[in-house]
Amino acid sequence: MASWCVRAVRQSYNIVAAPALVRATPRLLCTAAQHKSPGSASEEESGAQKSDQSAAEKALTEEKAQLETQVKELSDKYKRALADTENLRQRSQKMIEDAKLFGIQGFCKDLLEVADILEKATESVPKDEVTAQNPHLKNLYDGLVMTEIQMQKVFTKHGLLKLNPDGQKFDPYEHEALFQAPVPGKEPGTVAAVTKVGYKLHGRTLRPALVGVVKAP
Repeated sequence: MASWCVRAVRQSYNIVAAPALVRATPRLLCTAAQHKSPGSASEEESGAQKSDQSAAEKALTEEKAQLETQVKELSDKYKRALADTENLRQRSQKMIEDAKLFGIQGFCKDLLEVADILEKATESVPKDEVTAQNPHLKNLYDGLVMTEIQMQKVFTKHGLLKLNPDGQKFDPYEHEALFQAPVPGKEPGTVAAVTKVGYKLHGRTLRPALVGVVKAP
């Protein structure tokens, strides 16, 4: 009887304790899950942060490359603009200087005709008649010579120089050949005769000298 009571008590204990064990098992699983889940969440958050950081770094790198390209393009444009401005300034300065030097070019051309007439008038006076016995002719001749000398001084003052290339080598930039003829004792290609003197204005040929050139026989 006593042994049967012991078995009955044990069975009743097992029956009573079993639901508690069953109820305890989910709690243990939940507790284990709770202990495990913070680590997994941290790893996921860390991975997400690294991914976001990589994307941000990539975006910044691309933006940096774009900005560097824009800076280079703007720098090139700025340098080209400076070069164009400097070239324009130099051209404008050259135009101003040329205008100052050659602004009187048309006026000088008109005066050359006057100088030619004055020179012809001086040369047409018979030199053997320019004597004290002929004071009127002498005074006229002296006046013409003085006027011609003064005109040449004014021409020289303003950069206008006479070209009289008699005996010089023919230069197509300064001379205009009217004829060619063999001349004994003179080198071919040289100027044998000057029909009309030329003029240069500040080194630029204003009127070429009209000449005859020696030709090889």
